[in-house]
Amino acid sequence: MVEISRGVATVNGIHMHYRRAGAGPALVLLHGWPQTGYCWRKVLPALAERHTVIAPDLRGYGYTDKPTTGYDKRSMAADVATLIESLGFASAAVVGHDRGARVAHRWALDRPDQVSKLAVLDIIPTRETWRRMDAALGRRYFHWLFHLQPDLPERLVGQDIPGYLRYFFETWTVNRHGLPGEAIDEYIRAFSTPGALRAGFDDYRAAALDAEHDHTNAGHRLTMPVLALWGAASFLEDIPALEIWRAYAEDVRGAAIPDCGHFIAEERPEALLAHLDEFL
Repeated sequence: MVEISRGVATVNGIHMHYRRAGAGPALVLLHGWPQTGYCWRKVLPALAERHTVIAPDLRGYGYTDKPTTGYDKRSMAADVATLIESLGFASAAVVGHDRGARVAHRWALDRPDQVSKLAVLDIIPTRETWRRMDAALGRRYFHWLFHLQPDLPERLVGQDIPGYLRYFFETWTVNRHGLPGEAIDEYIRAFSTPGALRAGFDDYRAAALDAEHDHTNAGHRLTMPVLALWGAASFLEDIPALEIWRAYAEDVRGAAIPDCGHFIAEERPEALLAHLDEFL
C-alpha cells in the first residue's frame, strides 16, 4: 500500500492543501471543476510507484484557501509553481484535467523550465474554445457562460448545491449513473463550505484576464512533450483535439479514450494509467 500524506503550504499568500505520495521525480496532478485533488485517488497510488506525486487543491477549491482574487490561470499556476519549489523540486511533469489542465497549460507557457512534460485531459486550449464557440459548443459549455455572471450563480446554485453538481456528474459520464456516491458526497461537501461556490465561479470569471494573457502568447508553441487525452463521449467527441494541440505545441501525441466521458481519472483510471505510463 502506498502511503498518502497530506500537507498545507503557504504559497502566494494562501494556504494550499495537497496530497503527496511516493518517491522520485515530481509529478503534479491538477484537478478541475467541480472537483478537488480527491479525484486522483484511483491513479495516484500507481503513479507514486515511480514518482513523488503531488496533488494539490487549487486556489479556491477543497481545503485550500478561497481568497477573493487571483483566479486568473497565471496566478493559479504561480501557486503551484511555488508549491513544488517549497517542497524542494526544481521541475515536474504535470497532468491537468479540465480547469486544472488550463492552469497546467499556463504554467508551461510561463515557466517552461519547471514543466518537463505536460498531459492535458479533456480540453483544448482556452483560446480555441472561445474561437470555436457556436450554438453546438455553447450548448455543451453553457456553464462557462452561466458561471461568468456576477452573483447570480451563487444565488441560484446555492439553493441546491447537490442537485447542481449531480447534474454534471451524471450528464458528463458515459453510464449516466454518475460517479460513485462517496465521490459525489465529497465534492458536495467541498462546494458547500463557505466561499467555495464563489471561488469556483471566480475561476471562470477570470476569463477576460486569461484571454489577455493568452493573447500575449498567440503563436507560441510549447517545446516540452505534450500528451492530449479526451473521453470519446466527452465535449470533444467531434472536435479535432489532436490537430488543435499540434498548433500549440511542437511534440504532441494523444488519443480518445473509448467508453469514457469527461471525468477520465475516475471513469477510466486503468486506461489513463496506461497512457501516462508510456508518456512519463
